[in-house]
Amino acid sequence: MHDCRVSALPVLDDDGRLVGVVSESDLLLKEDADVLAPHLIEGKQRRLDHDKALAADARGLMTSPAVTIAPEASVMEAAHRMRERRVKRLFVTDPEGAVVGVVSRVDLLLPFLRADTDIAADVEGLIRVEPGVVPDTFLVEVHDGVVHLTGEVERRTIAPALVAETRGIDGVVGVDSHITWQYDDTVTAGFGAGWVGV
Repeated sequence: MHDCRVSALPVLDDDGRLVGVVSESDLLLKEDADVLAPHLIEGKQRRLDHDKALAADARGLMTSPAVTIAPEASVMEAAHRMRERRVKRLFVTDPEGAVVGVVSRVDLLLPFLRADTDIAADVEGLIRVEPGVVPDTFLVEVHDGVVHLTGEVERRTIAPALVAETRGIDGVVGVDSHITWQYDDTVTAGFGAGWVGV
């Protein structure tokens, strides 16, 4: 772990299948005097920690089964599984159980670490190709990942759709919309003309 600068290592069987994980927290048990000390009354978790602290090999020290995810799983699935299982990384395994990679919390955060200028360029590109948008009227400003949109669209129903697509751009943490429209297509026919609004 020290040589490779990682916080966990996969434990594999003779066929290369993942059987467990040894993490920094597993190793730290060996330094915990309280865990090493015998106790008259011990719960299940304390017994497991005590056994790990005394382990002489990876099999005895590892956490098993390992929390894994498939290569085709989405980023959202990976984030949900990490939060649900309270782990800092997921080993990516193929259908045979062989490790093909690892996803860490840092990997999940990378899309949110983009420069504001890069986010603005993506939003402006979206506006140029979005049907019903009047590109010349739009002003796009991005501050700390929050996109401020000011401009005009042809129909009212386009505004929330544009905001939703903007939210889906990597790095966007919020959208402040000041979009107006030329025609309110949410008004039922026969109940008056459409109106311009925000």
